Amino acid sequence: MRFVRTPISTARKERTPSLQEAYKKQRLEESKMSDNEGEDSGVEGQSEGSESAKRRKLRGQCLHYKRVTKEMVAIIGAGPAGCMLARLLHERDISVTIFEGESSPDFRSQGGTLDLHTKTGQAALKQAGLYDEFLKHARYDGEALNFCTKTLFSYVKKSGGKEGDYFGRPEVDRPVLRQFLFESLPEGIIKWGYRLQSVDEDLRLHFEQGTESGFDLVVGADGAWSKVRPLLSDVVPFYSGIAGLSLKIFDAATREPELYKLTNRGSVFASSDGKSIMAQYMGSGEISISSWGVQPENWLEENRLDTKDASACKDLLRKQYADWDSRLLGFTQKADDHHIVPRNLYMLPIGFRWQNRPGITLIGDASHLMTPFAGEGVNLALEDAMKLADAIMRASQKNPRSHLDNLHAEVKACEEDMFVRATKTQRLTWNNLKLMFLTPGAPRTAVERFMIGALNVASRLRANLADYCIGALKDEVGVIFTPLVSVLVYTYFFFFKLLYW
Repeated sequence: MRFVRTPISTARKERTPSLQEAYKKQRLEESKMSDNEGEDSGVEGQSEGSESAKRRKLRGQCLHYKRVTKEMVAIIGAGPAGCMLARLLHERDISVTIFEGESSPDFRSQGGTLDLHTKTGQAALKQAGLYDEFLKHARYDGEALNFCTKTLFSYVKKSGGKEGDYFGRPEVDRPVLRQFLFESLPEGIIKWGYRLQSVDEDLRLHFEQGTESGFDLVVGADGAWSKVRPLLSDVVPFYSGIAGLSLKIFDAATREPELYKLTNRGSVFASSDGKSIMAQYMGSGEISISSWGVQPENWLEENRLDTKDASACKDLLRKQYADWDSRLLGFTQKADDHHIVPRNLYMLPIGFRWQNRPGITLIGDASHLMTPFAGEGVNLALEDAMKLADAIMRASQKNPRSHLDNLHAEVKACEEDMFVRATKTQRLTWNNLKLMFLTPGAPRTAVERFMIGALNVASRLRANLADYCIGALKDEVGVIFTPLVSVLVYTYFFFFKLLYW
């Protein structure tokens, strides 16, 4: 074997600046700019040539100094998790491509409203530089909540929040979230109409258009029926036992003012007899409605229901909810005839995990699909994207001679963290499903357990005396506070039931 020795002078010119040198250079340049930054602070509409603009540009350029390798990342799926990951990677100058099965952007039918939490969803938006854009669309009044029985008897009622509320979890429509995430990406990052067929053992991506390869990491953010997951596990989602119809009332304030008033620009969650009607007001002015209940997986066939026949669908709902308050039933009967969609809810096993495989991983629903009964899915997905982006960035800053080993080690650690986080949320979601739909006498017999489960994760469901219990706590009450909160909640509802039930 012949070795070629590189002259020392050449090696010094070609070597990559160390992180320490890059940091010193960044601090030196920024300190020079800070002396003159005040001169431009009073200029309205700073140009690209201003000192502060140069400083922002420098910070972007410094990523080149800090990184010593250039990873190539492929993301399957342009949902919130995929777009958030792409945004974070692009901002850190890491090469990324999203492959999306949809032929073009369509944000009109992408689900209901979401509440983003401070430590997960909102934290990811801040890190991506999109928090100000989020605030333009955030609806703090959307936090209004009425948790009630079939007779509209409220056992948890909360008014809308205000901007700046420390505990605030403002609502944002899912289509809006997805749209501004998409619009934050440079043109060409998303390849539309690329529906993944399979991933082979060599991590080649097979599409109708051909094969794509050469990526250091393939990330499956392709949802419940992921085409990436089979390479990591044989586990597939199973039916949760809950199904129903999704409906919409457009221009609710004008067309159905009584129902609009009932939502209070927030949400109504009514539950009794193993069934529920959930209505959420959206920023677009419509009310998104879901009717959930315990059903066999083939319930459409058993009821011989054609969901294109609005009259038959509404007739079935009238029978299923015959003894419910007419206003709650009105959500289903006054819905638009052309927007009735059947939905079966599927989930992955609680604690689902896979054996790490270098070069491929999962985030979002592809990794921890669950039912919507804790409202945590999108927050968990955005947190997945944020943590994975951090892991990829850490790997890119290490020794370039072993950059793939570094990347695989960082991704593996990230997966282990995700398994812990996801299992906690999966368990909460499943417990909520059981309490709402599978507990005899619910909600009366289960309201305390439901509240305690929710309080262990968030302070969203604050009402009446519960405000006193939770108001001083932060996002999570934690293990230390759980016994105290449990005693307070049980005591409160004991007297509440004596007085009102």
